[in-house]
Parts: sequence; structure tokens; C-alpha cells
Amino acid sequence: MRSLLSGTWTQQDMMQVLVRLIIIMLILPLHEFAHAWTAHKLGDDTASYRGRMTLNPIAHIDPIGALLLLFTGFGWAKPVPIDPTRFNRKHSIRFGVAITALAGPVSNLIAALIGMIGLRIYLISDVYGNYLEALGAGEAVRSTPYIIFLSLMYFVSINIGLALFNLIPVPPLDGSKVVGYFTSAKVDRWFIENQQIVRIVFLVLVFSGLLGRPLGWLSDKVYSFLVLITDWIPKVFG
Repeated sequence: MRSLLSGTWTQQDMMQVLVRLIIIMLILPLHEFAHAWTAHKLGDDTASYRGRMTLNPIAHIDPIGALLLLFTGFGWAKPVPIDPTRFNRKHSIRFGVAITALAGPVSNLIAALIGMIGLRIYLISDVYGNYLEALGAGEAVRSTPYIIFLSLMYFVSINIGLALFNLIPVPPLDGSKVVGYFTSAKVDRWFIENQQIVRIVFLVLVFSGLLGRPLGWLSDKVYSFLVLITDWIPKVFG
């Protein structure tokens, strides 16, 4: 992806961008649908009335967040509107807001696990084995087997990136609402009073790439964990 940012485009780069775009169009709607569905289950149909309880990517895409997700692996979608006062009274409003916020990242982590299962099965398949043999013979193979591998790998990594980024406890990201369940109204007021400063500092950290290293480290750890808990696949199907 660095060659894309530097202006040096190759056929492989263009293929990677296309695959990542397709994956993003699948992942962002899943994340926001999870928010809307959870709010609906808690009694709030605001997102549904506004057409956000859907897997249609057009309803959820935020251009800047999608571009960041494309080029950095971390980004966001258009926030789903909720009205906490419409939640049922089985739980507190803070709890409802936290659970609704947590639903998005959790949906991405579940999707990443499913994607990893698919990737591990594919890596021991004859299709991928024949692809590796062709590469070993010096043949330039950039066909269906490669696209499948690329799609599964990006599906896992982008889901992880979206989940971790949104768990950062800074408004308006999901993590701030999850942490808000454990903090006080005083903390809420501080963020409201200083929201402009907080957002500016956060955007500087995002666009400067300073968040990239810690988030990348965390992403690698989560990816390794998913590999670890799917180690049974080669033993069973290999």
C-alpha cells in the first residue's frame, strides 16, 4: 500500500485496493447494523426509522473513515443514531448505551474469527497448495486462488482494525461509550466541555500516524490469538 501513497501503482496494488474496497463495503455495514440491531432489541427504533438497520453500505459509509480504513487499516463509519431514553427499563441508560456501542466492535471480532477459520481451512486446501506449487515453479500466478487468499486475509485484518480503532475511549468512538458505563457524570461533562480540543488532538494523532504503531501492535496480537485458537483446524482437516 505504500506504493499507492507514493504514486507508484502496480497491477498487484490495484488488485489489493479493489479487494480492500469490497471487504470494507461488507465490514462497515456489519459494524453499524450491529449497533442498530442492539438498540432495537433494547427498545429504541431510532436507527430503524432512519434507515440505518440495514446492511446497505450506502447508508453507513463515512468517506473519510472509509479512506482511512482503506489505506491504514483503521477507520470508522457514519455513527448510528440512538435515543437512550427509548430503551426499556430492564437496565440503566448507561448500560444500554455501553452495550449498544460494544456491539459494533464485537461483531467485527466475531467476523474476524469466522474469517480466520475460513483462512485456515483454505491454507490447507488443494486449491492453495496447487497455487504454491505454481509459485515455486516460477510461474506468475495472480488468479482466483490468490484473490481468495487476499480476500480472507484482508477480511480478518480489517475487521480487527475496525474493532480496535472503535474501542479507543475517545468520543465519538464506541470505546468512549463503553468506558462511560464505568465513569461518572463528571467525566462526561469534562468531555462535553472539551470535545473540540479532544477531537483536534485525536485527529492529529490519527492523521500523523502516531496511533498506527500501538494499534498495529494490538492488531498483530489479536491476529496471533485468532491463529492460536484455530490451530485445531490443520490437525483436524490437514
